[in-house]
Amino acid sequence: MEILKRLKTGKLIAFDQDEDARQNVPDDNRIIFLNQNFRFLRNNLRYNGIETIDGLLADLGVSFHQFDEPERGFTFRHDAPLDMRMSRNNKVTAAYILNNMDESSLADLFFNYGELTGSRRIAKEIVRSRSVNPLTTAGDMLAALESLTPVRQTHKFYARIFQALRIAVNREIDYLKEMLEQALDVLNKGGRLVVISYHSLEDRIVKNFMRTGNFEGEERKDFYGNLITPFRLMNRKGTTPGEKEIARNKRARSARLRIAEKI
Repeated sequence: MEILKRLKTGKLIAFDQDEDARQNVPDDNRIIFLNQNFRFLRNNLRYNGIETIDGLLADLGVSFHQFDEPERGFTFRHDAPLDMRMSRNNKVTAAYILNNMDESSLADLFFNYGELTGSRRIAKEIVRSRSVNPLTTAGDMLAALESLTPVRQTHKFYARIFQALRIAVNREIDYLKEMLEQALDVLNKGGRLVVISYHSLEDRIVKNFMRTGNFEGEERKDFYGNLITPFRLMNRKGTTPGEKEIARNKRARSARLRIAEKI
């Protein structure tokens, strides 16, 4: 709504792969709502007769609705089915991954996407537990990992477990990279790329891409030693929420906003 208030000419194209998001689309002929993952950015723009854009805002967070609906399975606050799909068209659920992925792959998943140092012990315990009974609900998983849960960091531990599974279910890292590469192609010169991330894995990818034009952060320099990059950073360290904003919305505390302008 805030973008529409400031939009004098042009269109606002909104991507959201969750069908439930359609209920919140305002009745305004300036907005085009696309029930798609943003990895299909370029194709959907062309389908709607749009080749280039002046700005792109990507909010990488899980919506309040998804967190607050127990049956969506995004939180361990409820003993709900282990789903975690952003789009119900996705056939892979968190329960499917937990019960079918081999131990080594599970360990890599929790290490790479949850940044959990005890990932091998976690994977081993999951495989042991599922051999007795399938893990189908949040309660099943919490019970399976009870012996490994740090006493003073229970919430953080399970948050990282759920984060890793959610990223894997929705292929969030792969699709983020696809979107960023396409954004570089479709943005006009002087166009702004704005991304709000909520954990270090996403933020590292966004930061590297904005700074160097690649996801590894590898610097390429010209003959004179100047960094070759497709962007100009508008807030070099990113912007984080202040105390007042966090007081209004505690879920914003881990957010970081980065802005870059295409050169």
